Amino acid sequence: MNKQSAQQITVLARAQRALVDFFRLEAAGGIVLIVAAVLAMVGANSSLAHAYEVLRDTPLGGEGWGKSLHWWINDGLMAVFFLLVSLEIKREVVSGQLSDRDQLLLPVVCACAGVVAPALLYVGLNHGDAGAMRGWAIPTATDIAFALGVLALLGSRVPLGMKLLLSTIAVADDLIAILIIALFYSQGMSWMALGGAALVTLAMFVLNRRKVTQLVPYLVLGLLLWGFVLKSGLHATLAGVVTGLMVPHVDPRNAIDDAVEHSPLETLEHALHPAVAFVILPLFAFANAGLPVGQLRLDDLLSPLPAGIALGLVLGKPLGIVGAALAMRALGFARFPQGMDLRSMLGLGLLCGIGFTMSLFIASLAFAEQPAHYTEGVLGVLGASVVAAVLGMLWLWRALPRAASAG
Repeated sequence: MNKQSAQQITVLARAQRALVDFFRLEAAGGIVLIVAAVLAMVGANSSLAHAYEVLRDTPLGGEGWGKSLHWWINDGLMAVFFLLVSLEIKREVVSGQLSDRDQLLLPVVCACAGVVAPALLYVGLNHGDAGAMRGWAIPTATDIAFALGVLALLGSRVPLGMKLLLSTIAVADDLIAILIIALFYSQGMSWMALGGAALVTLAMFVLNRRKVTQLVPYLVLGLLLWGFVLKSGLHATLAGVVTGLMVPHVDPRNAIDDAVEHSPLETLEHALHPAVAFVILPLFAFANAGLPVGQLRLDDLLSPLPAGIALGLVLGKPLGIVGAALAMRALGFARFPQGMDLRSMLGLGLLCGIGFTMSLFIASLAFAEQPAHYTEGVLGVLGASVVAAVLGMLWLWRALPRAASAG
């Protein structure tokens, strides 16, 4: 066996191990996420309700940075979540599932259709309310951790092709959500702060092109970028996205030998993944899913805003994703992954209706100045995510063969 073949085998083995680790972490993180959301609901609807609110509103930070714990989670810790998302997207585009044009086509088209269909359903129900229309993007996102957590409950019956397709659709979904946040949920711009952010981004770009592989300079500049973006009017979490894209990864244009060592991107991704899965996202769920339901009535559930979110996630997601997959197959552009048929594709579409993290985050941006709409938005997201999870689980329980190969 020559040296090149040995290196290729090493890369393949590492990629397979990384994939297994990714699914294991995401699935376990999804279960912790569910537990955190349940604890938030218990806290907000029990004798602990006042303590829960006081905890969320606890001020942290010194002069000029004295914000509530809730703010620090949503604008600070979630920037780390977006950093991880950005790292995952870059890795997939450069050397993963999104680097192969044939593998890329089906999940990207499905993800786009899975964004458009829910948005249209939401707009159809809320077009007469200008305030509610700010939430059109809430039902467009998929929570990969939550969805993989549900899939984990089905064990070895889930084919690997389904996990790969779900994760790739969710990655493409996250990229679309990032673009939506940047384009539609930014506020009054500070050109001086934007200029500072541009200079910091340029500095990171120069480091990348000069093949600087130490992580510390990128992380220090990323923290500085977060401060500039926060003051610029863009949402601070976008600093995490930019930083992730600037961290070097294996590429024909750089000097990193991916067969021998982890690239800086992989090193940072592996370091962040457990913290994000088991600390940051559960904290976000605990801080944002605490919806008091004692005063809610059936009319609240059926009002256009939560109904638009629910229909978008539970109906629009599977309609868009499955419809796109069927069209791609009928036109001969793509096939269903190995081990999947129409029934399992529909189950996957239902699981993609679990919006949760990104949907709650977009709701917090869309209705930052409209507390009543925000409450309705949280109601719609939580209700729809639970329904989508239960329907997807039950459907796949019947649809998947009992002797499916382990994924």
